[in-house]
Formats: sequence, structure tokens, C-alpha cells
Amino acid sequence: MAFELDKQLAKETIKIISLPLCDVLLSKEDIGPWLILVPRVDNKTELFQLTPKEQQQLLQESSLIGEMLKVEFNADKINVAAIGNIVSQLHVHHVARFYQDGIWPKPIWGNTCGQQMSDDKLNHLMEQIGTYLTARL
Repeated sequence: MAFELDKQLAKETIKIISLPLCDVLLSKEDIGPWLILVPRVDNKTELFQLTPKEQQQLLQESSLIGEMLKVEFNADKINVAAIGNIVSQLHVHHVARFYQDGIWPKPIWGNTCGQQMSDDKLNHLMEQIGTYLTARL
């Protein structure tokens, strides 16, 4: 059976690129940029369920995403979390945070207004992030 992305994630994000283990998704919500790494492994909900090799690969990909958000967007802080209370499929959030983002220093979860990015902004971010990551693969 082929890997299938959770329906909630599919509805709220756009896929940018596939890394060796994970798909990189961009949240449509207008905060961040907010990226989500989803390992293409079936029936996993927790990090410890990955093989040691998969865990190492996820850490490498997570570090790449964090570095990209810091460098490309000059983020003040990178928030990384694998919560999974609503979507149980294993996924790891990476959010570029800025002192002036309107909800700083609160976490984004439960504190955003749910405003969606314009198509132009989504397309621009997808291109910028995709170009950066493609150059490093």
C-alpha cells in the first residue's frame, strides 16, 4: 500500500518537496512560515516507532528545515514540535517565529486567528523554500 497523507494535513497544507524520508509541507495559515515534515512511513504516530536509521534521517531533515528558516527568513526563533493531538500521523512542525509576529511569545497552537495566506504569498514561499532545499539535496 502506498503512503497516504492524513486528510487534515492534506487540507491545511501544500506539499513543497520530498526529502529522502519526509515530505515537506507548507501550512496555509498566515503565520511563520510554518513547515511540517511528514515521514513517509505507514502507521507511525511517535518518533520512537521509527527505526534508528529513520530517526537519524528525520533529525538531519529537521535540522535542514530549521537552518533554512533561520537563514532564509531571519527568524528570531524556530519552534519545533511533534504534538499529534489532533492529527495522529507522525509529523513535526517547524515554525519561524518573530518578535513582532503578533502572538509572541505565546505558542502558535491555539493562539492564531486562522487567517490563510494569499495564493501569491503561498506561491512565493513555495518557490523560495523549494529552491533552497533543492540546492541542498
